[in-house]
Amino acid sequence: MNIRYQADADLNQVIVTGVLRREPTVNFQTASAAGLQGLKDLEVLTLAA
Repeated sequence: MNIRYQADADLNQVIVTGVLRREPTVNFQTASAAGLQGLKDLEVLTLAA
């Protein structure tokens, strides 16, 4: 099973950077990369699902 993470715009970029430094194989997409800025949490969860 391949686990993927979708960060919302409120997640501190330092956390994303730290996770990827420690484990570069984690599939972690930022809100900025996904174009999700300005969306409510429920909308982000719906799109991520």
